[in-house]
Amino acid sequence: MEPETTSNSVSEGNGKDKNFETQVVLNVYDLTPLNNYTVWFGFGIFHSGIEVHGKEYGFGAHDFPASGVFEVEPRSCPGFVYRCSISLGRITMRPSEFRTFIENAASEYHGDTYHLISKNCNHFTDDISWRLTGKHVPGWVNRLARVGSLCSCLLPESLQVSTVKQLPEYHDCSEEDGTESLSTATARDSTEIDDDHEKSLLSPLAVSGDVAFVKEVHK
Repeated sequence: MEPETTSNSVSEGNGKDKNFETQVVLNVYDLTPLNNYTVWFGFGIFHSGIEVHGKEYGFGAHDFPASGVFEVEPRSCPGFVYRCSISLGRITMRPSEFRTFIENAASEYHGDTYHLISKNCNHFTDDISWRLTGKHVPGWVNRLARVGSLCSCLLPESLQVSTVKQLPEYHDCSEEDGTESLSTATARDSTEIDDDHEKSLLSPLAVSGDVAFVKEVHK
């Protein structure tokens, strides 16, 4: 049974550092209506994203050795049905500092390295949560990855979408005094069916909607 959900409101204090305090929130989505039944047994097929400073970050598949980390409006990831939000803790980090952090992380999460069992969107959120707060995401969010052989028979055909077939455009960010400006870049989608279910399962990138990729920092 899933834990109690929480709000994702940010409270700011009076001190200078407190002005950059924010919650780290896990936003969880359903990939199939079957979750309404299986979640009571501790199972489900979920997508998740990490919300920090008013933006949500996730990881999806494409066919290129470039960042698969993308940014969307919180609780609005295209192609998935929002289920709940879980507070993972609070951090004190300037938006510019967090942007550097997530761009560095993006260099470790290329779209062509996405794997349903070993490196999916929930592995990404668990890793980011651990780095920021020292806490892991709840085990039920990614439990089905451990029994991946069952996934293909549980998924409805509507979820067998393709990965991106063209190099995705990336989100450029210019920051001054902790503010961001967003580009209009969105993911290009494909209507072809991809036989590689492991890469297509938890990816929103072939679904219509605004998805801004995070441009990685090359080390």
